[in-house]
Amino acid sequence: MQLTTTYPDRNYPIIIEHSAFERLDTFVSDYQHVFVFVDQSVYSVWENKISRFVNDHHYTTFQIPSGEQVKYMAQYEHYIEALLAHQPTRNTCLIAIGGGATGDFVGFLAATLLRGVDFIQVPTTILAHDSSIGGKVGINTTQGKNLVGAFHRPKAVIYDLEFLTSLPFDEILSGYGEVYKHALLNDEASVRALEQVYPNKGELKQLQSIEQYLIQGIQTKLQIVLNDEKECGQRQFLNLGHTFGHAIEYKYRLAHGHAVMIGILYQFIVSNLMLNSHFEINHYITYMKALGYPLEIMSQFEFEPLLKLMLHDKKNDANGVRMVLLQSIGNPTVQHVDISTLRQAFDTLIQQYQEVI
Repeated sequence: MQLTTTYPDRNYPIIIEHSAFERLDTFVSDYQHVFVFVDQSVYSVWENKISRFVNDHHYTTFQIPSGEQVKYMAQYEHYIEALLAHQPTRNTCLIAIGGGATGDFVGFLAATLLRGVDFIQVPTTILAHDSSIGGKVGINTTQGKNLVGAFHRPKAVIYDLEFLTSLPFDEILSGYGEVYKHALLNDEASVRALEQVYPNKGELKQLQSIEQYLIQGIQTKLQIVLNDEKECGQRQFLNLGHTFGHAIEYKYRLAHGHAVMIGILYQFIVSNLMLNSHFEINHYITYMKALGYPLEIMSQFEFEPLLKLMLHDKKNDANGVRMVLLQSIGNPTVQHVDISTLRQAFDTLIQQYQEVI
């Protein structure tokens, strides 16, 4: 299946199909320089597939560290210098083969190399169905996640579903966090459909019908991003679960989607407190536990260090944070949440987790 963005200009295709990688040739044939960046864990599994493409064209390849560890200034400096040593021109394209962190990092390299060159996203995880769309790229700092970055649209997104067949369950679980988030932004029927198809860890491992839900997630994100590319309004809704999620991801080195799911739990409680919403927290804790999310890590949480990280988030102000909340499923809003409410929600989260578990 092929989707295409509908900006006024500089649109790009999103190809989602088995063997989509074979179509990559058609997008890079006119560049003077092509550099391939591949997550080293992905390369170890898919070396033959990737090497055939690289060797046919004699492209320069960089195997980069897996996951979030690549998204730091020291790595950026190393690889930007390595690229510049090849004396690239503006007629250059970088290819990112890997998960969300790979796409974020390589996209930021592309955005800043010679003030901007093209790049192509080749996502290899479920999680990256979200991060590869929309053009947000960046790296982390000692102060928090994604605090240095840019808006830089890819030239194309080539989503080869064959890569998903080698995913360990932890990666499936992380990616499902963003799939579930998109359903929450849609409507009640989307959420219940997911919960019925994937009621537990065993069913989620099978990835039955996953292509359908990935496409729905991409369509949800596209609809929002096309209306608000620079995150001035509606695009903020995509940060559902991310304010608290980014804090615990950074502090406790959780996988992104795991942290987002716990962040979604937290915002349900804030929504109940602030908006008089009626989310049944026990239902969501029970469901996340059935899927295998590491909720037990909540016993280690401390509020003050997490508050400090939340206040560093891009959506904060001096007295609290701007946070995406669900008034009801499919009805998001952005609200300022003061520190006392954040603390009350935190205490409630830990208490309800302990009661359910």
